[in-house]
Amino acid sequence: MFPSNLPNASKQFSSLDDVLNALKGLKDDPLANAGTNIVISRGNPSAKLLLIGEAPGPQENIQGKPFVGPAGQLLDKVLKAGSFDPDKDVYITNSVFRMPPGEDGKSFRKPNDQEIDYYRPFVFEIIRLIDPLVILLTGNVACQSVLKKTGITSLRGQWTQVEGHWLMPIFHPSYLLRNQSREPGSPKAMMWADIREIRRKYDELTQGKSSM
Repeated sequence: MFPSNLPNASKQFSSLDDVLNALKGLKDDPLANAGTNIVISRGNPSAKLLLIGEAPGPQENIQGKPFVGPAGQLLDKVLKAGSFDPDKDVYITNSVFRMPPGEDGKSFRKPNDQEIDYYRPFVFEIIRLIDPLVILLTGNVACQSVLKKTGITSLRGQWTQVEGHWLMPIFHPSYLLRNQSREPGSPKAMMWADIREIRRKYDELTQGKSSM
């Protein structure tokens, strides 16, 4: 499922630092001429919970870390609601490591298929080297990168086990910002159910006790 014999990052890296350095040194990737910065990760690389986002937005491009804008602040609240410390219990990375430039007056756009395909080998190498127990895929771009599937509404909340990793797609927090209702069946209500299930599975896998 997580092959290393893909183009671009075809070799296996010996350490996470090697992957990060390779990404920082990219000069011929599809977004190299976009004038935006490489944004890779934040959190604890020893964590057993890996969260994969989509692509940097304006705040991420400025600060050089994923999920630091309004969506990131909401993500941290969701993680804390599941009794996860975003700095200690989670490693957060992207599917695409530069902000795609905007079109029609927008500051940025969704990554396209070529961009997702190009950076995918690096995503797989991060997964291999972090070796998490649980992987959360936030939104359709992350699902396309890792599972080669889209349709987050039907995929969310469903576990897939791949090579010892438990994967669950969840809504991207930016989607929750656009859908503020907390009524039963709303995206926020479904996210609450998902984070509780993630906590349960995480505790089961780590043989811990749930603090929910």
